[in-house]
Amino acid sequence: MTRMVENIFRDTRVEALFERARRRSRRSVRHRLDRLQDKSFHVIQCALAAGVAWFIAHDLLAHPMPFFAPIVAVICLGMTYAQRLRRVAEVTVGVAVGVAIADVFVSVAGSGAWQVAAVVLVAMSIALLLDAGLLLVMQSAVQSIVVTVLVPAPGQSFLRWFDAVIGGVVALVFAALVPGAPLRRPRRQAAKVASRMSVLLRDAASSARSGDVEHAAEVLAQARETDELIRELQDAADEGMSVIAATPWRRADSQSVRTIASVVDPLDRVVRSTRVLVRRVSIATYHQAQIPPALASAWEELASAVEVLARAWHEDRTGEFARPAILDVGERIAALAPGEYHTTVLLAQSRMLVVDLLELTGLDHDDAAATFPPLGSSHPPDLHPHPHSIPVTEVG
Repeated sequence: MTRMVENIFRDTRVEALFERARRRSRRSVRHRLDRLQDKSFHVIQCALAAGVAWFIAHDLLAHPMPFFAPIVAVICLGMTYAQRLRRVAEVTVGVAVGVAIADVFVSVAGSGAWQVAAVVLVAMSIALLLDAGLLLVMQSAVQSIVVTVLVPAPGQSFLRWFDAVIGGVVALVFAALVPGAPLRRPRRQAAKVASRMSVLLRDAASSARSGDVEHAAEVLAQARETDELIRELQDAADEGMSVIAATPWRRADSQSVRTIASVVDPLDRVVRSTRVLVRRVSIATYHQAQIPPALASAWEELASAVEVLARAWHEDRTGEFARPAILDVGERIAALAPGEYHTTVLLAQSRMLVVDLLELTGLDHDDAAATFPPLGSSHPPDLHPHPHSIPVTEVG
């Protein structure tokens, strides 16, 4: 038995499987720790708000059992900065609807199984007729159940709604206390995306030089994982805009957040263009095509230009700061002549990537496309487009 186990572990495929499992486990633990660190302020804020809501309702206002005050505070704050004001409004109104309906229903029909079903049906229907959001509908149902089951004494229904108001007000106060992190996060996430693009371009250039099919396939697999980065960037931008809307004294940071929010879609196009380029490099290496060294060098220089873009965003500068570096690479790529099939495809995709990157620096699409003449044209490119540049046929 022991020998059989030893033979299994000598199998290289099994060893590779175990190594892959270990790597995934390490990534999983690191991801969970990063998630806890990222949400630590939310957790602390919810805990403090819950305690304050209970203290106000129970100790200051002498409500006998104000359990819903801390619950509403936590629900309204949630684990994201987005739509906090709407959550406060929906929870408060939802509680009011549920409590009012259940209070009237219990006084007439009492409590029991069919009464619970009936009051939930009525409460949710009325909430939907009010064109309420999902949170309001659910809160109206939950509160109608609570009131129906507990059968409160006279006056306690109002106290329950008042506890919800207390929790909502406390959540509003805490919602206004926002650190600078969610306002810095969008540009740092954008810089992270740009840095990943830079790494992919360098790896693509390395694969093109070496002709290593396995390495090219690994780079392609990494490129296909970039969608998650864009989703995180979109979430960060939405969160930053929500903080600005809900926190008046953070308006000074609004321009920075809005700038990054405006580049989410163009940056998504850059990610897709990079992924297509990496895929074409993988196909070319698989077919053992000769990729011109000048083209691989251009990708490395483009990677350096993208690093300038990442640094600009990280330092809260606009993408225009990186435009000269991208234009310089565009000049080198524009000077390259088409060759055999794979070279021509890679050259066309490289030109398109430069156009997408120039749009990130503030150029509109026509001016960015005017950087290049059509493939095979003998006309020199206009490498410094201006607002009145005459558009040239779109590359790629």
